Amino acid sequence: MSFPAVARSSSRGTREMAPRPRNRGRFWEVGGGSGDRLERAAAESERWELLLRRGELLALGGHLKGALEAYAAALRRGAPVRPECLGTLVDCLVLNYRLRHGLGWSAARAAGADTGSGGLLSCLGCRGFLSEPVTVPCGHSYCRRCLRRELRARCRLCRDRLPPAAAAAATDAEGATPRPPPLAAAISASGFRTSVVLNHLAEKWFPSQQERARAAGRLGELLHQGRYREALAAACEALRAEPSNLTLKIYRAESYAGLGEFKAAVEDLNAVLFQLPSWPEVYFRKGKVLHDAGFLGDALQLFLQCLALDEDFAPAKLEVEKILFDLLSPENLKEGLKDSSWSSLPCTKNKPLGVPSVMEESHSAGALGPGQNEEIPAVPSEPVKGSLNRARSAQAINSTEMAAREDCLKRVSSEPLLSVQEKGALLKRKLSLLEQDVIVNEDGRNKLKKQGETPSEACTFSLTYGDIPEELIDVSDFECSLCMRLFFEPVTTPCGHSFCKNCLERCLDHTPYCPLCKESLKEYLADRRYCVTQLLEELIVKYLPDELSERKKIYDEETAELSHLTKNVPIFVCTIAYPTVPCPLHVFEPRYRLMIRRSIQTGTKQFGMCVSDTQNSFADYGCMLQIRNVHFLPDGRSVVDTIGGKRFRVLKRGMKDGYCTADIEYLEDVKVENEDEIEGLRQLHDLVYSQACNWFQNLRDRFRSQILQHFGSMPRREENLQATPNGPAWCWWLLAVLPVDPRYQLSVLSMKSLKERLTKIQHILTYFSRD
Repeated sequence: MSFPAVARSSSRGTREMAPRPRNRGRFWEVGGGSGDRLERAAAESERWELLLRRGELLALGGHLKGALEAYAAALRRGAPVRPECLGTLVDCLVLNYRLRHGLGWSAARAAGADTGSGGLLSCLGCRGFLSEPVTVPCGHSYCRRCLRRELRARCRLCRDRLPPAAAAAATDAEGATPRPPPLAAAISASGFRTSVVLNHLAEKWFPSQQERARAAGRLGELLHQGRYREALAAACEALRAEPSNLTLKIYRAESYAGLGEFKAAVEDLNAVLFQLPSWPEVYFRKGKVLHDAGFLGDALQLFLQCLALDEDFAPAKLEVEKILFDLLSPENLKEGLKDSSWSSLPCTKNKPLGVPSVMEESHSAGALGPGQNEEIPAVPSEPVKGSLNRARSAQAINSTEMAAREDCLKRVSSEPLLSVQEKGALLKRKLSLLEQDVIVNEDGRNKLKKQGETPSEACTFSLTYGDIPEELIDVSDFECSLCMRLFFEPVTTPCGHSFCKNCLERCLDHTPYCPLCKESLKEYLADRRYCVTQLLEELIVKYLPDELSERKKIYDEETAELSHLTKNVPIFVCTIAYPTVPCPLHVFEPRYRLMIRRSIQTGTKQFGMCVSDTQNSFADYGCMLQIRNVHFLPDGRSVVDTIGGKRFRVLKRGMKDGYCTADIEYLEDVKVENEDEIEGLRQLHDLVYSQACNWFQNLRDRFRSQILQHFGSMPRREENLQATPNGPAWCWWLLAVLPVDPRYQLSVLSMKSLKERLTKIQHILTYFSRD
């Protein structure tokens, strides 16, 4: 891939491009100087825009080194670039990281979505117990604690966007750079409401796990309030009673980090990584600790590892963008990007910053092999080298410990973020005091393994929450509060209440409020997604298969009854419709909202249209309408685009859920067989058609344009007059546009003889022609 060279400005500036005219007045000289400045500014803007575009294309092409040079050159020229403008570069760095470490997209995504062995009642985010379950709009459920701290942009399973309260990060004091809140940062009460049904089941089936989760929630509140010492004491006390709880270890690491005790925080996070090496959030938390400690290169490596496991982890991407922006800023790069300049960049604590090898051009890695997408290898993270302790003295921070791919939980360590040449020399170097400290830690961990404790045994997230005693399974726990039957296609509202999908839709036809708590559901109604709550449906399938089968049988019978096109056909009582003629409808009454929705759900997409009748509620004759499109308005109303179909006669009237129904029989024109009669019919048809065309052409322009806009142009004359059961289409179009009394139109609609219908139309046209 070739790119255009960036033009360099000459010593004479941009005046060579636009020479100033001579012998102009003094006023022109003043204006000319201002014009030169504008030209210089425009030329400079064009240069850095070209550099930014070049950097983006180089990054997409895999030439990361050239991309970094282009971005740095643009910043040196004063390009108004913000950290979030480096999103493409970050995505390419993450892809490069995956290629170098053999991580496939499908494998990493599977790791992010893996719920472990926690069974059905496990959180999709942390794979722990689903305490205070919250169902997001896509229908998947997370624990409230997990949603508060992860700040995910998308759901782990379906990658659907989460609500803003779940995905948005808090801003700093100046409102410039998003920063993630502490582990249990509070959110607005309206952001996440606990699912009432799922929370009741968790309380009933696993009371001890719920109590531990509530205790962890209280610990998180202390962290949110900045009471780190109280949180540390509470976490240590809880860990003495439950030493294998990984959630408590993360909380304790958060407490240590808040107190500036970075070494202790890293130790706790290392222990969690040893148990769950594919948990993206732990890499992010450790990267934040190292970033606060001043080790930007190591933090960058951990943030990339987090994104490699979960590309939708928004806070990690923001941190990478910010770090790259700082590295590329002019004050850090005064002489351009050279191979040796990265390793000598200063950081906030005067520590040489090593640039990770993922920034080097490594397109030679090529595409992923066929086996690289099947599993996630345990990627060794880089050890931390530096000097920090509680009193900011010169003590070391422990290294990250990870499992190797070839040897199940074998410890691997390497120097932090070194170049390829430095890594080769590292293997021959003697161990430093820091490395010896790492080995001491490793020996302790090996001792743990010798005692027979494996990571899966030590991890509380491996508890099985799927084996429920039979006596605790109660059908009443899964009943819809509206229809009092077993949930069928259960959906959960933003306020946390669950209903059958059809039951909730029928309630929202009347009022946009929750049937139980009366909270406004206007936004939920406007969105019209009604995604099934996956976890609730899975629990019903697993524990109530017989009841679900019976419930589905009843639903199928009701659907079959609604699908019949001759018995109990829904009738829209409004106006007269005609075959082949469009009939747009504005549906706002709750009964007709239900009728239209049922017509769509059953698949028939048809209903009858009849004009009102004072004696029998609606007329004896009507026309079927075929739904072509439905546009729903935010408040539940809809604009339905329909077109006329078959004519029918009403045999029996009825009522269902507020709207009229009828048993009907369809009407068809009686065909003429005699040749003389066919010829006479054709002559009459041609005469009336010519008369209709003359009448339409003689209309005023305003009337004619209104008819064309609403009904379209008049259909062409047909060769075979008896090809369709309803006869020529232009007859019905003409009846729809003629200003005739509805009773007269209804009499024409009921006719089964084309000759009689043409004669009626001829009388109408003759009357209007005289007028």
